[in-house]
Amino acid sequence: MIDEIAVGAGALAFALLLIWFFFAKREKPTPLAQVEGPVLSEVEGSRAPGKAEPEAQDPVASLETLNDTTLTLQGMTCASCVLAIEKALVRTPGVLNASVNLATERATVRYDPQQVVEAEMVKSVEAVGYGAKVISDAEDASEAQERDRARHLRMLTIKMMVGFPIAVFLFVGSSGDLLNWNPGFAANNYLQFALVLPVQFWVGWQFLAAAWATFRHRSADMNTLIAVGTLAAFSFSTVVTFAGDILPESIEGKVYFDTAAIIISLILLGRLLEARAKSRTSAAIKKLIGLQAKTARVVRDDQEMDIPLEEVLVGDTVIVKPGEKVPVDGEILKGSSSIDESMVTGESIPVDKGPGDPVIGSTLNTTGYFQFRATKVGRDTVLAQIVKLVQEAQGSKAPIQRLADRIASIFVPVVMLIATGTFAIWFIVGPDPQVTHALVSTVAVLIIACPCALGLATPTSIMVGTGKGAEQGILIRSAESLETAHRLDTIIFDKTGTLTKGQPSLTDVIPREGYTEDHVLALVGSAELGSEHPLGQAIVRGARERGLGLDDPGDFEAVPGQGIRVRVNGYQVAVGNDKLMSDLGASLDGLGDVFSELASAGKTPMYVAIDGKPAGVVAVADTLKEDTIEAVRALGKMGIQVVMMTGDNRRTAQAIARQVGIDTVLAEVLPRDKALEVRRLQAEGRMVGMVGDGINDAPALAQADVGIAIGGGTDVAMEAADITLMTGSLHGVVNAIRLSKATMRNIKQNLFFAFVYNTAGIPIAAGLLFPFIGLLLNPGIAAAAMASSSLSVVSNALRLKRFKG
Repeated sequence: MIDEIAVGAGALAFALLLIWFFFAKREKPTPLAQVEGPVLSEVEGSRAPGKAEPEAQDPVASLETLNDTTLTLQGMTCASCVLAIEKALVRTPGVLNASVNLATERATVRYDPQQVVEAEMVKSVEAVGYGAKVISDAEDASEAQERDRARHLRMLTIKMMVGFPIAVFLFVGSSGDLLNWNPGFAANNYLQFALVLPVQFWVGWQFLAAAWATFRHRSADMNTLIAVGTLAAFSFSTVVTFAGDILPESIEGKVYFDTAAIIISLILLGRLLEARAKSRTSAAIKKLIGLQAKTARVVRDDQEMDIPLEEVLVGDTVIVKPGEKVPVDGEILKGSSSIDESMVTGESIPVDKGPGDPVIGSTLNTTGYFQFRATKVGRDTVLAQIVKLVQEAQGSKAPIQRLADRIASIFVPVVMLIATGTFAIWFIVGPDPQVTHALVSTVAVLIIACPCALGLATPTSIMVGTGKGAEQGILIRSAESLETAHRLDTIIFDKTGTLTKGQPSLTDVIPREGYTEDHVLALVGSAELGSEHPLGQAIVRGARERGLGLDDPGDFEAVPGQGIRVRVNGYQVAVGNDKLMSDLGASLDGLGDVFSELASAGKTPMYVAIDGKPAGVVAVADTLKEDTIEAVRALGKMGIQVVMMTGDNRRTAQAIARQVGIDTVLAEVLPRDKALEVRRLQAEGRMVGMVGDGINDAPALAQADVGIAIGGGTDVAMEAADITLMTGSLHGVVNAIRLSKATMRNIKQNLFFAFVYNTAGIPIAAGLLFPFIGLLLNPGIAAAAMASSSLSVVSNALRLKRFKG
């Protein structure tokens, strides 16, 4: 009775000590003034629900002096490791925030360079028992990280080759009673002690070292559970071997050296398999980097020469022959060819290119010979930017990960408290041999608990999902964007260049009495020479196709949402809508009906005024993209409401919408009001995605819950977007949402498995089933279950590689 009271009191005291050790408040250094997460996300170009409004730019000034850096990490094993490193980094004075990703083994840190240098961040990580290196170049870092992983795999393999045979031998020596046979000399306690030493202190040294490092900082992770569990079995067995006479007769001679060896060996096996599986999750990055040509053929001093890719300079003339890769980005000077851009855009059909057309590095020249001028090299190429974007997305955290992080922050200490209670309960009320049952159950609880599965559940799926998207020409800026996309219920399409090809053609020139077609068209074509709008360019092409001479415009003024006013050859020419004509005081007698008739046919009509008097109407039409109707129909089947937004007049917009099958039309929307329309829909409780391609779409892309930029659009639009489609195909919008849904479904499966595993596994290990069916879980089986849980999560994430769209 005294023993039971003593053990109970000791367990209670130890539990209180654990609570104080892990959860008592500690002083923290004064951190850099915090900036709210949503504002920070806005600065970085991504948005979260409840984000700051786009026009609220004050926080940017306070962040102008901040830098971002990325660290590669070594030694992480579970979600608790992630929390430990994040806390260590955030406690470093001058660090604003830090995000650690278990799957990519990287940390993204925002800091004030006036208060802290990168070397101090590395020291902060090393101080809590992990390794860290600063990434200076994304490609070099990826290669270095692959080399580190290869070395780690080799070391794990060597340790497995040493540890596993010893563990099997020790199991055979300890299983005489279980298998009803005489193991002979293998059962000798002294021999088992000698054999287990290299397993416990060399094969399993990484667990002990990591556990000590975290313990010194009043923290704990999975290594702590493994170290405490195996040391408990080893220490107990050592006492039995060398001082067995001080123990009760019921446990005299019973050793658990095999348990310690089996636990270490099985967990190392699990980590070996997990590391190999995790390396496959980054296959997309390896594939993208592997697309690069190794050399380039350039012309220097009138001589052709092959040089390493790294030596190509902007302005170099590069020669590409049939069957060769385009080494860098550029613009064709002479020659023509069909170029396979599928590795970058996902489009399988080669694209015809000629003088003046851009080419993308790493694409494949199929048939022709051409020379081009290098315009972007090194990390400025399209491929390098894609690799960077994918790496950043894979290293970011999805909001759904926050739940796992909160649980992981208290997981290991709670497991240690449960293990303490398990030992006390078995010792006090358990059947004989009490000490044996208490020890076995406690070790099983410590070993079966797996925060690793929780930590891997989200990032592995994000890695595979974003990588798969990149393979299909869908570039996802962050994990948050990927998660949010699956909840979209409304998609807004800009019309010109998004639903349509963005290359309209001139269809009608209807002059008013007193004017001729050629005279009106020559003046309008000249006026539009100063415009970059696709409709204006269509008029210029139409005028030239008719052989009309065009004069350079002067005093060009673009009136947003209305049209243009220009001086041409002594005439004051205005081209635009009725608002512009009204401002000019031009009467539209008779032209309104013509305008309406053209608009009803789905064309875009524009009034023409010369010297303040109405002179006629010109009209252009933009054809729909081949897949527009199919993509809109597919979105409708997914339960998503499709909206078209355009600056065109309502009648024209509705005519186009009828062709596409869109019911909701937002017409005559000025560029500055596009973001307001998005916000209005959000105020109705909708999750809004915005799809566009132009500069005037950027504010709306930024305001939307998910902004999707169409490939071939402006750099400004792509910078504002959460998802960039490398091609103009609207199937990319559908596939992006489907990929988001598939990834989130995969993440939820992983989290469900991780939660259920730990929720069921820990009580079973503690002996919950023993009173009912006499089941007491062997710690070796617990180790196998723990190893398989992480492997199962990674394997499930790899199923996303089969995503077809």
